[in-house]
Parts: sequence; C-alpha cells; structure tokens
Amino acid sequence: MSRHLPNPTVALTQCSDYSQAKIAKAIATQFELLGGLEKFVKPGDTVLLKPNLIAPKSRRHATQTDPAVIIESARLLKDFGAKPFVGDSPAWGNVFGCIKALKVQEPLKKLGVPVKPLIKPKICRIGKYNTKVGISAVALHADVIINLPKFKTHQQLLATFAVKNMFGTVAGKRKALWHFAKGKNPDDFCELLIAIFKFLNPALTIIDAVTVMDGPGPIGGRARPLGYFIGGTEPIACETICCGLVNIKPEDLPIIKVARQTAFGCSDPANIKIVGDGFPQNTCTDFELPRLVPIRFSLPHVCKSICKQILLLAKYMAKGKRRS
Repeated sequence: MSRHLPNPTVALTQCSDYSQAKIAKAIATQFELLGGLEKFVKPGDTVLLKPNLIAPKSRRHATQTDPAVIIESARLLKDFGAKPFVGDSPAWGNVFGCIKALKVQEPLKKLGVPVKPLIKPKICRIGKYNTKVGISAVALHADVIINLPKFKTHQQLLATFAVKNMFGTVAGKRKALWHFAKGKNPDDFCELLIAIFKFLNPALTIIDAVTVMDGPGPIGGRARPLGYFIGGTEPIACETICCGLVNIKPEDLPIIKVARQTAFGCSDPANIKIVGDGFPQNTCTDFELPRLVPIRFSLPHVCKSICKQILLLAKYMAKGKRRS
C-alpha cells in the first residue's frame, strides 16, 4: 500500500558540497526530520539503496547520484545494524561500470556493502490494469527500499525527481520495451512509472540536489549547484517541492499531471508541510529546461538495446563462474 498522505511532510536540508562530514550530517538530518531512522528500518533488515546509476559517468557530470550520498547512506544504515546493498539496472552499461565511474567500489567494499545488478525479473501484476512487468527479484527480496534519485532534467519527461528512479528496478532492457509499448502516449508511460513506484513502495525518498543537472538531461546536461536534499515518504509532494525550487510549474511536469489525474499524492504546495531549513525566499530562476523529444523508442532501438543487454548479462554470468 503506497503512502498517500493528505498533508505530507517534505524535509529540506541545505548542503553546500559533497564533503564527507556535510553529507553524513545532511543524510542523518533527513531521517531525523522525517521521524528517525528506526521509523523506516529495523536492525537486521536487508535494505536496497536505489541510487540513480544511469550511465558510467563521473560525479562531475551530475548524471548519477553522487558517490558521497551513496557511501554515507550505506554507512548510516550499517552503523544502525541494517544490511544495506546498492542496486540498479542502468540504461547504459551495467551497474559495476557505473559504480566504477563514481569510484565507490572500494569505499563500499570496506564498509562491507555489496553492489548487485537488478536482474532476475519476476513478472508482477502492477496498477489498475494488472499490467505484467518484470521487476527484479533482487529488489523484491529486500526488506526495505530507500530511494536515492538525482535531481535533473529529462528530455522525455521535462525533469525527474522522485518517481522515475524506481523504473530502474525493471530488469535489464525491458525498460526499452516499455518505452516502446507505453511511450506513444506520455500519460500512459507516466501512469506506468507511478504504478511501479506504488508497487515497490520505497520507505523513504531522499533526492540528491546538492549539484543538479539542467539542460538536455538525463545524461547530457549541465552540472550546477543547488545545495539541497529533498526527502519524504510521499513522492508527488517531493516532486512538487522540487519544481518550486527551480521555478517549474508542477502542472507542467508530466508525472505530476498524471498523479493529479489518478488522485495519487499531493501536488498542492499549500498542503505540503516543509520541515528543516524551510523553502528558500530566492529560488533558482535560470534553471534551463530541455527541449522535449518523444518517449517512445523505435523498434530498431529496442532490438539494439536487447542485444546489448544479452551480451552484458553473458559477460556478468561468465565472470561469476570464474569467481566461483
């Protein structure tokens, strides 16, 4: 059951850079503002940390969730007695390539936090139409999911903040198939994204907006400072507050538009309680939005993506056999 609160709380925490001390404090503050870590996780819980690992690019590009956010979230959970692991199913490359580009493989290894590709799809019936979607069994087996998306523009959806990051639990290149199947109508695609989010029901979303991306996102835009973490249990409220920080009208965001149509979440800023550092008086007025392109992938694009995924999976399995 998804957390649909009539007057949801969103935590805003200012953070000027990705230094270890500042990120550790900011992540801990996010949990404290929203009820404490024990509200979301119990000692011994297996916790999927789901960052945005979309393509193997370094932190300076602001393409992926920053490595400091991943490391300090994992450290906080380990110190609490939980069993975190980092997982995703990237659109470009694989999870290990993305982690390597961020240079977090060794810090995570020292913490004893594994990195797992979100593979092994299990067919789940999702949404009001019982749509069959192949969700990674690795994600489904976690006791708790903590959603750690990146604040950035998106050439197909204008911008992505909270909801779309959970699309990364759809195993492999099945994501490309859904772009083809649902992409003709943007509302249908956004309805699918919301249904996946509701189905997986992350315990908490903490959005990395210390450095964000504007322009032609989600991988080719410009990195620029914003200086915030935005967190909450209700994703549409989080998306709405993110819109306000960069002067996007919430109704212009396709995901929020569909959320309103389906009565999911709260997209009225007047009904959202902000805790922490408060909403800034001076918001970002020069955030560059992307030129939109169709959501739907061509059939050749889908076929090419599937072939690449088969090769990547074969390499991963071969490497696993060599290790054993």
